[in-house]
Amino acid sequence: MTSGRPDGTPSLTAGTADGSPSRRHGLRLRPREPEVLRSRPGHTGAPWPLAVPATIAILFLVLPLVGLLVRAPWKELPTLLYDPTVREALRLSLITATLATGVALVIGVPLAWVLARLRFPGRSLLRALVTLPLVLPPVVGGVALFLALGRRGLVGQYLDRWFGLTIPFTPLAVVLAETFVAMPFLIVTVEGALRAADTRYEEASATLGASRWTTFRRVTLPMIGPSVLAGSVLCWARALGEFGATITFAGNFPGRTQTMPIAVYIALETDPDAAIALSLVLLVVSVVILVSLRERVLNAGTGS
Repeated sequence: MTSGRPDGTPSLTAGTADGSPSRRHGLRLRPREPEVLRSRPGHTGAPWPLAVPATIAILFLVLPLVGLLVRAPWKELPTLLYDPTVREALRLSLITATLATGVALVIGVPLAWVLARLRFPGRSLLRALVTLPLVLPPVVGGVALFLALGRRGLVGQYLDRWFGLTIPFTPLAVVLAETFVAMPFLIVTVEGALRAADTRYEEASATLGASRWTTFRRVTLPMIGPSVLAGSVLCWARALGEFGATITFAGNFPGRTQTMPIAVYIALETDPDAAIALSLVLLVVSVVILVSLRERVLNAGTGS
């Protein structure tokens, strides 16, 4: 594009051929703004190759919950929930799941940092071993805990001999079983957040003289805070529903190691209505916690 000068000769007023402003003539042109995709009729819905399987997935996940709500003995529900055994199982489940999540936070977040930030031989193998409980059958996890922490286990024999501490079939065994199964959810979530975080802030903190611990506490943790909270929610929900490792390593003693999933399993053999009522309680508690904490995660992520 050209324009005339006072003497009639043309002058260049546009950018160069590649679209960048011409610096030779000292001109600045506003870069072309990308076109905004406008929704047009017929392009607002999902294509059927995605909509059909998505609908099937929704039905597959929702229908069992609907069946639970439909078959729930609503009239007998207050009587069933007033049972001291049920209330004790619910109380034990909430306490042990919270303790397991606390343990996972204390030892799982540092492990996630090690896997995300450090480079050392065998890191891939360590990551595979750490995440193995995600795919390992929970009953196998309970057996493995027995072989490690039982009275004749690799570590448990020394705990029993030196300190008189017996872990299996105790409330502590419930917490350890739930931690073993649920902590990988927290580790995977936090490690992913650490890998995606911008390390320039940590480098800037180091150049200002902050120690590694100070940088982790004042810079890294605030950056990954929403992911830590999200991982904690997943960890807590998984610990609340743990069954296989718990019944194998901690047993089924009402008021001592009987959690809600175990109580559901036992009630299903003798009183199906009670099993449905207990399942409904677990469903309600899980939904309330997940929905409330999800809002906090979103608010923390947006800074509101």
